[in-house]
Amino acid sequence: MTAINRRQKLTDWMRGQGPTTVAEAAARFDVSERTIFRDLAALRARGLTVRGDPGRGGGIWLRA
Repeated sequence: MTAINRRQKLTDWMRGQGPTTVAEAAARFDVSERTIFRDLAALRARGLTVRGDPGRGGGIWLRA
């Protein structure tokens, strides 16, 4: 899967998923957490609003 394809699938998944974690996303797409962080940075650069709360009970999500 190319990075562009994965980022599109990640975007679609996050829209339907609601809050999730980087670890869950990494496991879902069979990549490292670092790759997910890079993908999230790329999505932000494209203008998507990716929100996140650090720490236990935190997570990431796309803002509508």
